[in-house]
Amino acid sequence: MDTTGIPHRPGRLPLVGDLLGANPRTPLQDTVRLGKRLGPIFSRKFFDMEVVLVSGVDLVTELNDETKFGKHVGMGVENLRALGGDGLFTAHTHEPNWRLAHDILQPAFSAEAMRRYHPVMLEAARELVAAWDAATGPVDVSADMTRLTLETIGLAGFGYRFGSFERVEPHPFVTAMLRALRFAQLQNAKLPFIRRAFAGSAAQNRADIATMTNLVDEVIAGRRRGGEESRDLLGLMLTEGHPETGERLDPVNIRNQAITFVVAGHETTSGALSFALYYLTRHPELLAKARAEVDAVWDGREPAFSDVAKLRYVRRVLDEAMRLWPTAPGYARAAREDVVLGGKYRMRKGDWVIVPLPLLHRDPKVWADPEVFDPDRFEPAAVKKRPAQAYKPFGTGERACIGRQFALHEAVLALGMVLQRYDFDVDPAYELEIVESLTLKPSGFTLRPRVRATTENVGALR
Repeated sequence: MDTTGIPHRPGRLPLVGDLLGANPRTPLQDTVRLGKRLGPIFSRKFFDMEVVLVSGVDLVTELNDETKFGKHVGMGVENLRALGGDGLFTAHTHEPNWRLAHDILQPAFSAEAMRRYHPVMLEAARELVAAWDAATGPVDVSADMTRLTLETIGLAGFGYRFGSFERVEPHPFVTAMLRALRFAQLQNAKLPFIRRAFAGSAAQNRADIATMTNLVDEVIAGRRRGGEESRDLLGLMLTEGHPETGERLDPVNIRNQAITFVVAGHETTSGALSFALYYLTRHPELLAKARAEVDAVWDGREPAFSDVAKLRYVRRVLDEAMRLWPTAPGYARAAREDVVLGGKYRMRKGDWVIVPLPLLHRDPKVWADPEVFDPDRFEPAAVKKRPAQAYKPFGTGERACIGRQFALHEAVLALGMVLQRYDFDVDPAYELEIVESLTLKPSGFTLRPRVRATTENVGALR
């Protein structure tokens, strides 16, 4: 892409570009700080690699036009192909297995499927409640939300229990996954010692990937041996063909899809829940409003499937948390043809740019006081007034997240249950620190949950 006239960080140096002052632990947060100064389009250069970032809603609206642009699998996502292969997230759109898997798996996220998943989601949420009931001190919110969402996707998607709440240390799958995500993120670092220092060795990464694939292979083999019929994700992949052609997924792609869904299906949702609880506990008046809705709608009982969608304010809380810190924090778009973006920036066919979502979600042309946490931004009347492309936490176009409804039902259910059951003691000294590993989540964020006197019999009921 021709970067002439595109702003960049002052003081760019020959050879190393913008390397000085860059923090390999926080590339996204560095980008957000830089983008606030440089505007709706800017570039970052490290050695011979220059990346253009676009965050203004007008330019992003052009980029989201599926007739002119499509998903670009590059940089961190390309690096994940060592783990996810041609799974839905890491596949190139032109690869046959992307469309095949997408069409086969669509029924796994229908309204009927959500009803089937609801009892499983409740079961996982009960495990979280039991753990917090037993806690004698502060709980690590991000760690416990990761346990919750891992159990949910494991049970709902594959009939597998990770036993997350029975472990002192994370499941080996999670430990391997976090290292693998970090390794993929830092593969573009030009200095090998930085990669080794922050992401470990290539040999460790191969071992981590083997840990993950071996577990998935065991789960798939167990399902095949058992022969039981199921309409969960794994069942559809093993038994269903394409609705028009009848073509089936091959065994390697089934493994790739399974790894993709376990990783993507829990990492992002756990982060969204953690950020939502962080902001609610920093705004007691908003927490009280959300809890009042839960108390009024659920009336002291565990929620039925239809009760979850009635928590409209709780949903807005999650939407606002994902506005500020979308846990899948960006996507890349490539030109399908030669175009001039914004009537000014020339792109040849195949040229690509990155959309950093925390900046799009803070575009001052769209969002007043963008750093303020305000769930009322997502009242229906306010949403209608905004440009449609101003909020994209689940991506865009045909490559948008297929599991969006699963994630939202799970997140609203879990957040509603903890608000229904607990008051929280907050560490007043804690300041939000965000850990980046292709996804985002709070680091070191703890709360002390206290069972509310009015709900002592709610939350652990079966």
